[in-house]
Amino acid sequence: MKTELVTTLKRQATKILSELHKSKEPVLITEHGKPSAYLVDFEDFESLQRRMAILEGIARGECAVQEGRTLTHDEAKAKMKKWLD
Repeated sequence: MKTELVTTLKRQATKILSELHKSKEPVLITEHGKPSAYLVDFEDFESLQRRMAILEGIARGECAVQEGRTLTHDEAKAKMKKWLD
């Protein structure tokens, strides 16, 4: 992963963004020698957001199973009937 100073980002934003789009590798931005932010390609960020939403849904489902908040097939079908008809 590439690391850039925030001052370099200010001066060379277009160049850094161009390299980011080509390489698809995130860029770590540092301020005063410490990590401050990541620059990531827009499409990669959107993909990560979708993946996180799926993983969160799976985690909620696993919690529901552990807590016994589940329905039988017939119960689920009856509840969904009002939306499917």
